Amino acid sequence: MEETGATAAPAEPAAGPMLQLENVCKRFGDLEVLRGVSVDVNRGEVVCVIGPSGSGKSTLLRCVNLLEPPEEGRILLEGKEITGKEAVEGINFVRRRVGMVFQQFNLFPHKSALENVCIAQEKVLDRSGAEARQKAEALLARVGMADKIGEYPDRLSGGQQQRVAIARALAMDPRVMLFDEVTSALDPELVKEVLDVMRELVDEGMTMIVVTHEMGFAREVARRVVFMDEGLVVEEGPPAEVLGNPQQERTKRFLGLVLEH
Repeated sequence: MEETGATAAPAEPAAGPMLQLENVCKRFGDLEVLRGVSVDVNRGEVVCVIGPSGSGKSTLLRCVNLLEPPEEGRILLEGKEITGKEAVEGINFVRRRVGMVFQQFNLFPHKSALENVCIAQEKVLDRSGAEARQKAEALLARVGMADKIGEYPDRLSGGQQQRVAIARALAMDPRVMLFDEVTSALDPELVKEVLDVMRELVDEGMTMIVVTHEMGFAREVARRVVFMDEGLVVEEGPPAEVLGNPQQERTKRFLGLVLEH
C-alpha cells in the first residue's frame, strides 16, 4: 500500500551498533532458511526488511530474539554475544531488551487489554501490580487505547488488538523493537492507525527492525532497507537507492511486482 505526502527524513541515529548479526544460518530439517546473513543495526536506526514470502525475513527476527536460535553464526546485542555455547548473556538478557510484535496479535483472549500489558511486567520484570498497572495505563493511552483498557481481545478490532500488542512489548522497556508484518492481517482502513504508532517510536529514536510489505512506510521511516530472497541479503542501502534505484535484477523484479499494486 503506497502512501503519499512529504515527510521529514528520519533523524540520524546515534553512533555504535546495537545489534550485530554475523553469518547467521538457520535450518528446519533439510530446508536452509537463512544462509549466512550478516546485518548490523546501529542504535536508534530503523531497518526495514523486505522480500518475497519465504525469503527468511520472519525467521531472521525470530533468531534475533532467540525464538529460533541459529545453528551457525553469531548475534551480538549491545556488544554481548547472545548465541551459541559461548553466549555471554542468557535468555532473560534478551527478553528484557528486545520487544517483538507479531503479524498475529497473540493476546491472551481471557485477559483484558490492561491485563495483557501487565502480565509480563509482573512475571519477568518483577514489577508490583500497582507499578505494572500504572505503566500499562500510560502505554495504552499512548497508543490511543485509554478507553478500551477493560475490553477483552474479542471485543477489539484488529487494529486495536495490534496497538495493545505494541503497548505490551513497550511495557518491557526494550532497547530494540522487532515488527513482523504487523499490518498484513489488518483491513486496509486499520493499517494507518498501527503505522502511526510505529512512526511515533521512530521519532523517539527507538532501534527497530521492521519486516514489512508497506513500501511507502519503508521509504518514509527507514534509515536502511534490506532486501532478502532465498535466505540471503541480496541488496541493502538507503531507501532512495534500494527502492528507487535498485542495482540487483532480483530486487528490480520484486519491486516491479509490489509497486504495481
